[in-house]
Amino acid sequence: MRRYEKIGIRVDKENRKYYSNSIYPTIPESEDDIYVIASEGDRYDKLALQFYNDSTLWWIIASSNNGERAGLIPTPGLQLRIPASKSIALKLYREINKSR
Repeated sequence: MRRYEKIGIRVDKENRKYYSNSIYPTIPESEDDIYVIASEGDRYDKLALQFYNDSTLWWIIASSNNGERAGLIPTPGLQLRIPASKSIALKLYREINKSR
């Protein structure tokens, strides 16, 4: 699933178009989650590629670590939670954004 694939377009009263932002779910913790310490040079997209084989799923790791508003680069030395199940995160994402 590509996260920009179904972004909605809204039109205001002056006929200006706006793209809807994606809403990211809170991803529950699991016993199977993986914990890593961020190193210099780490990025959420690189970690997603390493753990999920898909760099576009960077938002799963960012959301799990309160990084929604941060850039793609986690602070070195920070412990990061990598959710074990990307399918749960994707299901939650679809549920939240289906009506948008």
